[in-house]
Amino acid sequence: MSDPMPPNPRDVHLAALERVRQAAFVAAQGGGKKSRARHEGRGKMLPRDRVSNLLDPGSSFLEIGATAAHGMYNDASPCAGLIVGIGQVHGRDVMVICNDATVKGGTYYPLTVKKHLRAQEIAQDCKLPVVSLVDSGGANLSNQDEVFPDRDHFGRIFYNQAQMSAMGIAQIAVVMGSCTAGGAYVPAMADVSIIVKEQGTIFLAGPPLVKAATGEIVTAEDLGGGDVHTRLSGVADYLAEDDAHALALAREALRHLQPVLPQPSFTGVAPMSGMDDLFDVVPADLTTPYDIREVILRVVDGGKFDEFKARFGTTLVTGFAHIEGIPVGIVANNGVLFSEAAQKGAHFIELCSQRKTPLVFLQNITGFMVGQKYENEGIARHGAKMVTAVACTAVPKITMIVGGSYGAGNYGMAGRAFQPRFLWTWPTSRTAVMGGPQAAGVLAT
Repeated sequence: MSDPMPPNPRDVHLAALERVRQAAFVAAQGGGKKSRARHEGRGKMLPRDRVSNLLDPGSSFLEIGATAAHGMYNDASPCAGLIVGIGQVHGRDVMVICNDATVKGGTYYPLTVKKHLRAQEIAQDCKLPVVSLVDSGGANLSNQDEVFPDRDHFGRIFYNQAQMSAMGIAQIAVVMGSCTAGGAYVPAMADVSIIVKEQGTIFLAGPPLVKAATGEIVTAEDLGGGDVHTRLSGVADYLAEDDAHALALAREALRHLQPVLPQPSFTGVAPMSGMDDLFDVVPADLTTPYDIREVILRVVDGGKFDEFKARFGTTLVTGFAHIEGIPVGIVANNGVLFSEAAQKGAHFIELCSQRKTPLVFLQNITGFMVGQKYENEGIARHGAKMVTAVACTAVPKITMIVGGSYGAGNYGMAGRAFQPRFLWTWPTSRTAVMGGPQAAGVLAT
């Protein structure tokens, strides 16, 4: 009997991509039809409509973490109940953080907190103004042990907000619904705070807690509504008639920021061939070797790639290119990392750091080479040099996982722990301490 034909790479990649698209589509529906209808019945715009009405008409929105919390919390928190991404307002790039109150009242699950912190990290690294569209009941109490007490839990949001404001990164809050408990600090700490009349509320403790603690009976509007906070407390700066008016005020606030300094003008050139060809270039099986240069040539402008140290440490491909007209240094895996490849990688990263050239990492790595011979030759020491170079470089890093990302190779190739500005991953990629067969072998011993 003949061996079955291997799967067509294009078919495998397209099927995986369709699964991701379907998951993103489901997440974009928020809490479902009933929840969305109830939300609109209160006179509110749907969360994604709020985002689109904030941004410049016809402009793009780079959504981040669109499938966060997929398959988690019994599918109770699609998109982690938070829409975040980069868009444009009056031509200026801004970070948008929008609670989705159709998902459990916009309460924060552990992944919601993580996603919010990630958005703030990107905004801080890229010096982007932050617009928070607030409509949240605060922490999800059933998960409070994973949301509240630790360093990178709910409180870190407010620490980051204060730090960014001190750095001159504008913080604008639009309260379009509930803003309770610690969440009240989002508008209170913002540079500009807008609240929607008879819809937005801000208070450290809501009416039920106030009654339980003090015996006082008060309505949500009298306790922390728009009239209270724009006329009496001064927590909010502007009172909006409705969502549309609030978003118009936010756009106006952004218009009054200092203009962005002129940036160098870059003109990109199309890659050598269409990116659609990537589906045919990258094998369906992650263990099948291929030449990473085939990916590089389909990504960089005009397919022009000036390879650095092409004859040395050949399992790591390094070199200079342009993407959308911007000069970049590329570090790409072409096999397991040996000592020579690690030395080459460290040298190239330090060179890009000296030239202030952004780095793009293309990960398809099983790790550093192991075995007595390689340990004797100092693979740990040489690998440490590359890891150190990645950690210490001050230039922007962008990482794309185009295959496997295993073990310490993930560190040397600017994995998440090494703070790339952005990390993108192919639908067919895998990230783990080691591959499945290797893990099974270790556990069996």
